[in-house]
Amino acid sequence: MFVDEVEISVRAGDGGNGMVAFRREKYVPRGGPAGGDGGRGGSIVLLADGRLTTLIDYRYKRNCKAQRGGDGGGNCMTGADGAGLVLKVPVGTQVYDVDSGELLADLAVDGEQFCAAKGGRGGRGNARFATPVRRAPRLAENGEPGEERRLRLELKLLADVGLIGFPNVGKSTLIAQVSAARPKIADYPFTTLVPNLGVVRVDEDRSFVMADIPGLIEGAHAGAGLGDRFLRHVERTRLLVNIIDVSGFTDRNPVSDFDAVNRELRLYSPGLAALPQLVALNKIDVPGARETAQQLSPVFKSRGFNTFLISAATGEGVQSLVYFLGDELEKLDKVVPAPVESHEIVRIAPDKLDPRRWEARKVGDREFVVEGKALERAVAMTNLDNEEAVRRLHRKLYRLGVIEALKKLGVEDGDTVRIGAAEFDYAAEDEVE
Repeated sequence: MFVDEVEISVRAGDGGNGMVAFRREKYVPRGGPAGGDGGRGGSIVLLADGRLTTLIDYRYKRNCKAQRGGDGGGNCMTGADGAGLVLKVPVGTQVYDVDSGELLADLAVDGEQFCAAKGGRGGRGNARFATPVRRAPRLAENGEPGEERRLRLELKLLADVGLIGFPNVGKSTLIAQVSAARPKIADYPFTTLVPNLGVVRVDEDRSFVMADIPGLIEGAHAGAGLGDRFLRHVERTRLLVNIIDVSGFTDRNPVSDFDAVNRELRLYSPGLAALPQLVALNKIDVPGARETAQQLSPVFKSRGFNTFLISAATGEGVQSLVYFLGDELEKLDKVVPAPVESHEIVRIAPDKLDPRRWEARKVGDREFVVEGKALERAVAMTNLDNEEAVRRLHRKLYRLGVIEALKKLGVEDGDTVRIGAAEFDYAAEDEVE
């Protein structure tokens, strides 16, 4: 089954928790803190694999989660790093953030990688908090939560030549004639429901990839007949072959068909309409069709299009078309669409520019919310059952001005304050300098 668009959820592993421990060996007086750090959580990476041609694996596996890091141990032992997760996708896959709609990566090269979700760092053990003044700290950090996001994966096929045209003009027959591809062929509209790829051998040293794009109809650019889904597969091709039925069985005007298909290309994407294009007048084996093709050929040539008379069913004229395509592709630069930087997010959120950025606001009669990536991470990494760790968090909130901002908003004893996933009951007596 060919699947070219899926939505998945990815969640990197949380970092392991740091440990509170002390040395207690027999002959080691005043052993001091010895709690180790937690291990880093596993990350989730998308890998472009040239052997894949569909996203069907993710139609059934929509939730992907990496392993969390191991907790720290005594004697300053660091926890094990969590196992990462590598998700293989076809070359030509574009990665979008579902919530923002931003393009995150364009995996257009075999072997290219994109870190879709970064694992959380491990929490520090109490050995890391020791100072000359505080020699026996009894606090440790929780592991940092791993990144989590929803992704939309869209596949755009990478092919050298794209076959376009109305339904039943012979695109599937042609690709079956010149390659090992075996698409379904029948005499009714929309026989081909998914794009087909085939490798066409020109001679012993030359070959190219041909894509049979399912039939376009008027309004395809707006989604008619699933045309918008099919058209995106043409964007990666270097050369288009517009196949036109001259058998006379359709009661359509061949020149009007040509204009209609190009109009859909132009409305979908001006860049798509600007791709090099040639015309193949097909089904000349039908009685009377050859004469029609001979009359139409000068019309298309006068518009600047190389024109070929072929019969995809019998193979007549097909080899000349293949040789011409091979020669034309050699003249064209083999341009692979420049991928988005693989390891960076395109959209830079405000808190990426300034990690200290935060915002406090009142959301109810007695409810307040504080938002900010750095603050939310600090709270998530605080062991709220450890009194010393909570006091450290309080001091941090004071230094950043959070407590002062809440006072200006009118916070009172007993009001609820939410920071990330944690909720606190505000108490003035808990305030520390």
